Amino acid sequence: MSKWRVRVFALTVAAVVAAAVPAAAGTPPQHHTAQHYTGQLSDGASWTADVPGSWNGTIILYSHGYGPLTPQDAPDQATANALLDNGYALVGSSYSGPSWWALAAAVRDQFGALDAIERQTGAPSRTIAWGTSMGGLVSALETERDRVDGTLTTCGLVAGALNLNQYQLNGEYALAHLLAPEQSIPLVRYPNQDAAGAAATLLTSVVGTAQANAAGRARIALGAALMNEPTWSSGPTPPAATDYPAQEAQQEQELTSFVLNFIMTGRYQIELAAGGNSAHTVGVDYRALLNSSSQAGEVLALYRQAGLDLNADLARLTRDANITPDPYAVATLAHTSMPTGRLHAPELDIHTIADQLVPVGQENWYGRLVQTPNLFRQAYVDTTGHCAFQPSETIAALHALEHRIATGRWDVDPSRLNAAAAALGQPGRYFRFTPPVLTGGLGRG
Repeated sequence: MSKWRVRVFALTVAAVVAAAVPAAAGTPPQHHTAQHYTGQLSDGASWTADVPGSWNGTIILYSHGYGPLTPQDAPDQATANALLDNGYALVGSSYSGPSWWALAAAVRDQFGALDAIERQTGAPSRTIAWGTSMGGLVSALETERDRVDGTLTTCGLVAGALNLNQYQLNGEYALAHLLAPEQSIPLVRYPNQDAAGAAATLLTSVVGTAQANAAGRARIALGAALMNEPTWSSGPTPPAATDYPAQEAQQEQELTSFVLNFIMTGRYQIELAAGGNSAHTVGVDYRALLNSSSQAGEVLALYRQAGLDLNADLARLTRDANITPDPYAVATLAHTSMPTGRLHAPELDIHTIADQLVPVGQENWYGRLVQTPNLFRQAYVDTTGHCAFQPSETIAALHALEHRIATGRWDVDPSRLNAAAAALGQPGRYFRFTPPVLTGGLGRG
């Protein structure tokens, strides 16, 4: 397994961030003393909590990302230490259910964990939801209930499961059908996790082999564009705007090093929770889909270099599409795993601009869905990677959210966030950014 793949897996499943954050500017970290609590809810979910001796009255209700159903009350130990040192109480549940995609129970279990710790501490003066990756969707859904005072989502999957399944399938279908039409690689309705893993291994191999020739590279770029894969995955800065070969090379590395295996095995877990497949290729106009992509220029340039007919490939994808959705699965995910945009409290979303697993275009889709703009803001970190924030950046965002809760006014200017992060010990990387449209996004948004 490559170093890059190990790093992304750790960030995704455990939201591990290595760097530590001092408790406050100009002061050394305290040696906090916290009471640790654990328990179990009636549906079998477990929960964990830590309450410092000098509790400031605020509870952070933390929602973990996709992965094993184990309780977690902070994104990583460094952030947990910094929050406890500053008086915050932390609580989070494992969620419960038949799969790692536990959205049917997650909000209920999170509020159950909150109830459990409140029985120990008494009512808090403030409750803030904080979610990472899939947990960002959980925290966004929590904001639609009148239970939290504010929400911080970090690298959140805020466009929901129906969008996730659809654009990932669009890209997988293009890669499989154009690079290996004779192999019949299964893309949906996996009977078990092993079948999903075998399909992922096969498609990953196909993509890796195709990288050796210009035609393959052009078609990889097309699949990556339909999948909303960023053109930056390594190095201190992204490839130049018109360096299309370098952009495609980074996308191929993303797909073969980690992404295809992660999302295709993840699809099995979502199908298990939903009771079937929610996505489709039948009826999709792949020419229109590519035209809506911010990466259409890259794809067109590489097709021209390869001497390929892009229109013919797009027509072929549209003509041969035969994957249909299961209505029950669509209805289940629409009910459990899609936000409405009806916020009951202020919400601040932060995202890296080149996220290989939760594309930043999800923020574009969700931002247009939100029905109360005065309650909502987004901020962007100039780096690549899924959840690749420094703890100082997330805690600076937390303080900005607290300012909105306390004053009714937002102050999320990048320079202010960066100064706040620097005061915590690490310079921030926030900057002004407009996220691209989510290619293949469904419905409102």
